[in-house]
Amino acid sequence: MCTHEPSCPSPYAFDREAARRVAAHPEQGWSLLCNGVVLFEDTGELLPDGRVIPPRRPVGLVMAKAA
Repeated sequence: MCTHEPSCPSPYAFDREAARRVAAHPEQGWSLLCNGVVLFEDTGELLPDGRVIPPRRPVGLVMAKAA
């Protein structure tokens, strides 16, 4: 997909999120990267082959009350 220089990381590379954004839909919570990865605002990802990368951001943490 990527046609610029230097080219973006592969969608299967460790640094795939460094690819350029080609479409952003913040109202829907996602962006399309140049390498075909759909990046969600919760840090989850959808790869071009359909694999799902779960969010890395902790969600649902509950703070314990100090007594």
